[in-house]
Amino acid sequence: ADWTRGMSYCLHSESHLDTGPIYVRENGKLHVVNQGAGGIQNVTPKTRPFRLFSRGFSVELCMNREDDRARRQRTDHFIFTYTKEGNLRYSAKSLFSLALAYISDNVDHIDSLIGFPEQIAEKLFSAAEARQKFTEPVTGLRALQKFTEAYGNLVLCSLCLRNRYLVVSEKLEEIKSFRELTCLDLSCCKLGDEHELLEHLTKEALSSVKRLLLKDNSLSDAGLRRMTAPVRVLKKGLENLLVLDLSCNPKITDVGIGYLLSFKKLNCLDISGTGLKDVNAVIKRIQMQIGLVHSKVPLKEFDHSNCKTEGWAEQTVLQWEQAVMEAMKPQEDLRSRTAALHFYGKTRRIEEVVKRKLVEAETKASRNLQFYKEKVQNCHLPLKKEVAGSHELKNNKKRALAEQERERTSKQKHLCLTVEDWDLLNTY
Repeated sequence: ADWTRGMSYCLHSESHLDTGPIYVRENGKLHVVNQGAGGIQNVTPKTRPFRLFSRGFSVELCMNREDDRARRQRTDHFIFTYTKEGNLRYSAKSLFSLALAYISDNVDHIDSLIGFPEQIAEKLFSAAEARQKFTEPVTGLRALQKFTEAYGNLVLCSLCLRNRYLVVSEKLEEIKSFRELTCLDLSCCKLGDEHELLEHLTKEALSSVKRLLLKDNSLSDAGLRRMTAPVRVLKKGLENLLVLDLSCNPKITDVGIGYLLSFKKLNCLDISGTGLKDVNAVIKRIQMQIGLVHSKVPLKEFDHSNCKTEGWAEQTVLQWEQAVMEAMKPQEDLRSRTAALHFYGKTRRIEEVVKRKLVEAETKASRNLQFYKEKVQNCHLPLKKEVAGSHELKNNKKRALAEQERERTSKQKHLCLTVEDWDLLNTY
């Protein structure tokens, strides 16, 4: 009985929790330990359920409030509308829209879109664009590259970045990912000769560019030499260029114009406001080697209204611009300082205004140097000469065909080798 008292004392002192009854088998009989009395009672065990938790234990199931994304996913599965009576009605979205939303949320994990239908890809692009997935620094570039690799000019066929140097500097890699562009406007961006984007223009990804506007970009002869090197040497790069605007680049001289003569397909050229020394010689040289005529009237091709951003990524470019403008908002507080400097530095402000007026006057007074290609006109010749010429052309064609047949037969005669000759050739 001493050991049973010790056991009951240890159980009672170890914890005050209700651990349930404890049974001890002795001499073939089953006894229960009574913790309250400290003894053993010889009773038959009652079949009562065993409690895993105490009677006061309760469980509350609730959603994690910090994870709002799971809650949004549940609510995004339904469309809420109001009836005419003002009652709220909800309906489940289609499986296609749910799958589209899920893929657009994870668009950066797509391996490839090559061979995927264009109609569905456009919806996927617009869904990811609405979620501003392409504005993210790393994942946005990765997702944009998947679309441009598969669809090319459908993503963007024309890009206008006029006077948007901040967008060019912030989203340079994204801009370089666009392929098969036909029109590119980089006017008033002050890129210079050694900018990475100008180097990208010479690659095969932008060999489809037909309209290139580089007005007021601080270009010189060295920049034109680098830009035209693939065309002059390898016959690659901007070989399909039709319209080129290089106006308001005073560092371009007569030497730089010589590099442009490799663009044989040019239809329109603007070199107004450049640093040419012998203008008349340049005009004659362009007319003789490219076939462009000097225009006395400003051409519509250079009014910068035809080049606009067009394609699936049109809203994406606007989102980039808005993000850059929002990042520049904290600097608006510096306007008060600049206003104070202008107030106390009146002489400097007047000088700046005078300089700007002089530059504007020089650009207006500069000679308009825009060139275009004339349409081929029919030569007005007498009818008899035309008929005689047609007969001569027919006779010349017949002679050329006869000569080709003779050459072909002679080659066949020479190629008729004997068996011994073929065995000899096969030994080499």
